[in-house]
Amino acid sequence: MAAHVWAGVPIGDSGQGGEARLELDRGGFLRPEPDPHPASGFFFGLENFGEGEKANKEQAMLHATELLGAHAYDSGGNLVGRVKELFIVPAEQPNLISRVLLSRGKYRPLVARHDQIASAQPGEIRLTTDESALELYHPNEAWLAVQKDLLDQQIIDTNGRKVVRVNDVDLADQRTNGNTELRVTQVGVGLPAAVRRLLQGIVPPMAIRRIQEKLPPRNIGWEFVNLVEPDPLRRVKLRLSSERLAELHPADIADIVEELSPAQRDSIIGSLDEETAAEAIAELDTRLQTQVVEKLDPEKAADIIEEMSPDEAADLIQNLEPETSKEVLEEMEHREAHEVEELLRFGEHTAGGMMTTEIVVVGEDATRGEVVDHIRFHDVPIDQLDDVILINRDAALAGTVSVARLLLAPTDQKVAELAAEPLLSIGPETSENEVFELFDKYNLRSLTVVNERNVPMGAITVDDVVSHMRAKL
Repeated sequence: MAAHVWAGVPIGDSGQGGEARLELDRGGFLRPEPDPHPASGFFFGLENFGEGEKANKEQAMLHATELLGAHAYDSGGNLVGRVKELFIVPAEQPNLISRVLLSRGKYRPLVARHDQIASAQPGEIRLTTDESALELYHPNEAWLAVQKDLLDQQIIDTNGRKVVRVNDVDLADQRTNGNTELRVTQVGVGLPAAVRRLLQGIVPPMAIRRIQEKLPPRNIGWEFVNLVEPDPLRRVKLRLSSERLAELHPADIADIVEELSPAQRDSIIGSLDEETAAEAIAELDTRLQTQVVEKLDPEKAADIIEEMSPDEAADLIQNLEPETSKEVLEEMEHREAHEVEELLRFGEHTAGGMMTTEIVVVGEDATRGEVVDHIRFHDVPIDQLDDVILINRDAALAGTVSVARLLLAPTDQKVAELAAEPLLSIGPETSENEVFELFDKYNLRSLTVVNERNVPMGAITVDDVVSHMRAKL
């Protein structure tokens, strides 16, 4: 028998002078024959892998790549087949390996349920029953396949707020009622998981574990994983949720969407509620905004755009293909569509094209208490509360009051007494450069836009200015 060497240890040699002979078992372990004078710490077997709690923890944790391709034996010790796939059924238990697919060469593959697994270790699975009790495999779109759907696939890390690629999946070995349950605990996205996957099937599992011990781990808890499934029908069957993704800041969602393929972008936007989708799309650059919205059904696009501020909606619709713009406007509610169409009359680089028509307007004779009650009654969104616009009895602009001054004033004080100086306003045809200059000169947070009769039409906020300035870079 030819001699081979692994990590300086002869493998498969008859050995001389008391040297142990090492063989690879089914799982790829280096297993020595008995030696009358064993040297402590000489072998790579499970019996001396690591020390103390660290060794116990490592041995209790399995990795998907260590089980894929493993031999499966029935309760009588007979070879049934090899592990081809691991399935999770999210509708039942979102982290349980519910089914194990066993390939049998030219014969139809079988499926072992989670309660039919007696034990699992790298390279080997043993069952609690014989082969006759196993089911024939029938494809099921409601089953999430670890190898097909997770390994080497992009996922969203909702904790780290980024897109990452999965190199391996970590499984906890939990013994219950005489069988072993495998539960997904985290996914490996760092170098250790990549090395493990690269060397799997070439290097014995325990040797791989010793190599990766020296590498910095990078894992993501399963509860923070948001799967990206481009097929909306399969996403429904898998009952995949985007709740954690929706909790992220819209700017973070936009950054994530920008890293995905067009099909994946459509899937993520489609999985979000209209309000969250609108906020995320508003954070995308113009090119991606157009690409995402034009792929949507006109009715869905209209529902999302209705959740945007009128100026954001107008900017977006203006950049769509004319036919798409028309279809979307026809699907929008009459009031929202009218507001957008009014803004579309103005050039994109004018004050009218920059302003929002969602403003808070009150009479100059109102008291601070009456204005606060008005804001509460109408449930005015926070992003509309930079300034409160005051008008006189002719509906002409009389002043503006910052919300900060409003909150600090006595309840019965007239809001006209809180108006900012000087009183500034511009017409809708004012160029964006003039708008930039006014914001810079007076350190404004908002600026009122008025018509030829000095009646307020809308307001430009500092956010609008920043967005337009970024677009010019």
